Amino acid sequence: MTRLGTFDHPVTVAIVAAAAGVIAIAVAVIGVMTVTGRGTPELRRELWLRTGSWCLLLPMMMGPVLLGREWVIGAVTLLGLACLREFDRATGLFREPLITGIVVLGILFANFAALDHWYGFFVALWPLTVGVIVIGTIPQDRPAGYVQRTALGIFAYMLFGAGLAHLSYMANDPNYRPILLMLLTTVALSDVAAFAFGKLIGGPKLVPATSPNKSISGAVGAFCVTTLLVAGLSSLIFGGTPMAQAHWLLVFGAIVAIGAQAGDLMLSSIKRDIGIKDMGTILPGHGGVLDRFNSLLLVAPAAFHFIGYFVGFGLNQPTRLITGG
Repeated sequence: MTRLGTFDHPVTVAIVAAAAGVIAIAVAVIGVMTVTGRGTPELRRELWLRTGSWCLLLPMMMGPVLLGREWVIGAVTLLGLACLREFDRATGLFREPLITGIVVLGILFANFAALDHWYGFFVALWPLTVGVIVIGTIPQDRPAGYVQRTALGIFAYMLFGAGLAHLSYMANDPNYRPILLMLLTTVALSDVAAFAFGKLIGGPKLVPATSPNKSISGAVGAFCVTTLLVAGLSSLIFGGTPMAQAHWLLVFGAIVAIGAQAGDLMLSSIKRDIGIKDMGTILPGHGGVLDRFNSLLLVAPAAFHFIGYFVGFGLNQPTRLITGG
């Protein structure tokens, strides 16, 4: 299968156009609110901050996908390192430079395996890197704190290395653009839908000790919206494949919907455990990089293996592009 051009797939065109349209509408609405004095100054400032952040985030998210395979892998690598940096600072893992260094190497190697299109090396790195983390500090003869530092290292690698790198490996498929854009936009919309349904309907909280602002109504609304949206887009992306059956499309949509919310709740659990509100402040109105992209940590591997079971990724493309020659 030949690699598709940037805008050869209608889903790619639709998602990019919709994203641009939503931002334009948001800017117009907030502009009218500002001119007419609607809403409180604090609300308008919050809306401008969030919209401004999205004006930066959307090109950063979509740009590498549109530019090409190598751009995707480079962007995912940087995203993994940025998430690791925030995690290190929040959890204290930065005090263990050897473990942190091993995790960094694991992230780089995982994405290199994707760049090389070497699936055997890609999956072998997961247990191998964990093994290196486990034995890494033993020669230092410091049994005190061993469980904590190795557990944090393994957790960090599996999320920011092995987990996120599935997005990189997807870029080896000729049809990767609509798939990645669908995942990026639907996990973002899941968060928006949860907020909107929660505010409109209200009701009992979902897990108040973990995430006080999340309600059951918001979770159910986000689940339904995300499931149907992913199923609908997937029917256009995977038409004519074994995956293009209504029940499998709905199952896939449910997996993405659950993974998106579970990733957010997982990060909330981490933050509540260590007593912080956000993992960073780099994105006004959103917190840190990890606060914004937490849903992808679980969605990426789940989506990869579900799609891979039915369709595969880059099965007809050259492999071992770097090491094979």
